[in-house]
Amino acid sequence: MDCKEVEKKIPSFLDEELDGKGLSEFVQHIEGCPECMEELSIQFLVTEGMERLEQGNNFNLQDALHRKLGSAEDKIRLNRTLRHILLALECMVAVAIVMALLIVSM
Repeated sequence: MDCKEVEKKIPSFLDEELDGKGLSEFVQHIEGCPECMEELSIQFLVTEGMERLEQGNNFNLQDALHRKLGSAEDKIRLNRTLRHILLALECMVAVAIVMALLIVSM
């Protein structure tokens, strides 16, 4: 994912609309690209910051943004774990089918 794609996806990330591979690629790029991280920080400040200021809430932009990125990384890890579990289950089903066919053919 290049910088232009990432910049287009920032609003989707902030609205928590990214998932799967798109979320993973987005976070990976953001963590390695200072320019995109700065753009994310700016857009986060504008959207989240204005809302919180209107509500009269104080907040630390960097902490809030890092929590959001941390939450995205947790979601990515969970998705990977679930994919591995699904693959393991599919393998077990395939083995069970082969064993059943061998038993039936005896």
